[in-house]
Amino acid sequence: MTVKKLITVPDETLRKKSQRIEKVSQDEKKLVKDLFETMYHHKGIGLAAIQVGIPKKIIVLDVLQKDEKNNPLCFINPVIKNLSNEKSKYEEGCLSIPNTFIEIERPKTCLVEYIDIDGKKKNMKCDGLLSTCIQHEINHLDGKLIIDFLSKLKKDLIIKKLSKTKQNTDRILV
Repeated sequence: MTVKKLITVPDETLRKKSQRIEKVSQDEKKLVKDLFETMYHHKGIGLAAIQVGIPKKIIVLDVLQKDEKNNPLCFINPVIKNLSNEKSKYEEGCLSIPNTFIEIERPKTCLVEYIDIDGKKKNMKCDGLLSTCIQHEINHLDGKLIIDFLSKLKKDLIIKKLSKTKQNTDRILV
């Protein structure tokens, strides 16, 4: 398994629409393992393949709570089939938008149709944090980011700040 390099804003790759997977091959299975390795390395709870520069409709999640065992989930070609009218709010962060957290209201539950790692078609009803995370990662597959929920002014400020941080190569984090 390999920790992949994360793509961050303002890289336009994050705006690309991901492509459907026709058949789950060994390449996709290896990519899934690499995505989990990358997500865990960066202490995330979700990651889309496009965030490592691969425009394939694959997302991985693990929304474990403290003191719980890992529960890795992989969704290939995920499609939201149903969204609840009831809403919930979470302060969302994104591995591709470092040090940025935005409170977003999304449907509390959703029904997702997808293909698992073995190529089998499945459905899963998701609630709470899992529902929010699935919606967040599926947005990535469509080229949508959490900053798109903000006003143009706030969005532009975040992008400008991240662009300056990226250009300043002398900075270190301790």
